[in-house]
Amino acid sequence: MKVRQLFGTDGVRGVAGEFPLDPKTVYALGAALGDIASRMAPSPEIVIGMDTRESSPWIAGHVAGGLRKRGAAVRFAGVTTTPGVAYLTRTNSFVAGVMISASHNPYRDNGIKIFGHSGYKLPDEQEHAVEQEIFALLEAGVEPQPVELTPDAGLGQHYIDYLASTLGRSLSGLKLVVDCGNGAASALAPKLFERLGARVTAIECSPDGRNINLGCGALHIEKLQKTVLDCRADVGVAFDGDADRAILVSRSGKVVDGDAVLLMCAKALHAKGRLTGPDGQPAVVATVMSNLGLERALAARGIKLLRTPVGDKYVLEEMLRTGAVLGGEQSGHIIFSEYATTGDGLLTALRVIDTVLEAGSDLDELTSELEVYPQRLVNVRIKSKKPLSELPAVNEEIRAAERDFGSAGRVLVRFSGTEPLARVMVEGPDLARVEAAATRIAAAIERDLG
Repeated sequence: MKVRQLFGTDGVRGVAGEFPLDPKTVYALGAALGDIASRMAPSPEIVIGMDTRESSPWIAGHVAGGLRKRGAAVRFAGVTTTPGVAYLTRTNSFVAGVMISASHNPYRDNGIKIFGHSGYKLPDEQEHAVEQEIFALLEAGVEPQPVELTPDAGLGQHYIDYLASTLGRSLSGLKLVVDCGNGAASALAPKLFERLGARVTAIECSPDGRNINLGCGALHIEKLQKTVLDCRADVGVAFDGDADRAILVSRSGKVVDGDAVLLMCAKALHAKGRLTGPDGQPAVVATVMSNLGLERALAARGIKLLRTPVGDKYVLEEMLRTGAVLGGEQSGHIIFSEYATTGDGLLTALRVIDTVLEAGSDLDELTSELEVYPQRLVNVRIKSKKPLSELPAVNEEIRAAERDFGSAGRVLVRFSGTEPLARVMVEGPDLARVEAAATRIAAAIERDLG
């Protein structure tokens, strides 16, 4: 099979206005998807959602124009979350769903994610088929014919109604701070939690097209921590641009990341006999980035940690393969397969809060047994991506670090699937040694590829 050139690990992503997110290619994507959808159903209908980037409306309009040109009907959810589009796609008669977002990236970037009717992202072979159709249309000289889209408020309400239905209790009396990152959750999150009875302090909920993820949200939680302490809130939660991930903050200001969420929710599910895994054994799926502390805390309770490459698609694939009900990433992208087909930051917040209230405890206590090993992540901007096997100096630094740490540490070097970056992760019992090893490996990569 020919290597795909447009779709990466999370759909199509790039700088808005430049290939592959230039108007012609975006329009061709819509037309290609429309062609394929028309072969799947006589009168296909596709739902489109978007985040708050200034480029999202024109990208949505071009995708919709291509779809309609090929006979597909379009319903527009307006500003909504990526998991919201996934939910709407699988619970309605939509042949597919399209989300316009670049998740946690800066506003200049954007992306297009496609979901099948199942609510899962398209498998590689279907993305390849769409891509080949796109190139054929571009070679034929397609001319964009974008359309104006009017949001259907009922779609967003349908999603919020579902989320509210997953919580079998009132949040009355709970003081909650939500940082929406000026992104897709800006209108939805405060509305959801207030509806459930929480006293909500909402910050970073004023998107202007360019402030999405800007010093706020799941990647920048300092303001959330301060607000939680100032308001004496019970819980704080921050979302990224498309709200498929969530990072929480305890009442003491402690950061509760994806590893901590996996631990506390795994314990709660295990106590109820609902933490399934391969051969009926309790298990949690996480990526190679999850801390050794999580693995050891789970093992102490007889729970196996199954590791995958970085990326929620790999976590989901392993969950489906093994029957695991809980999986996720340290970054806060958590999948509860009982409720959703993808990570959902709003749902994660609800599951965590429900676990806290059911235990009659707080986030500090429920995550106290997670001993986090010092971990350093260094991003190195690179000009090209070469197999690590072709970089002897880099390999020598990696082997030296692995010899130094032995079984008490880990070294992971990988290339980003969405950015021109090499990511170096080093983990071990001593911060100084961890930082020194990460610095040496990063410097070797920069010499060879920078």
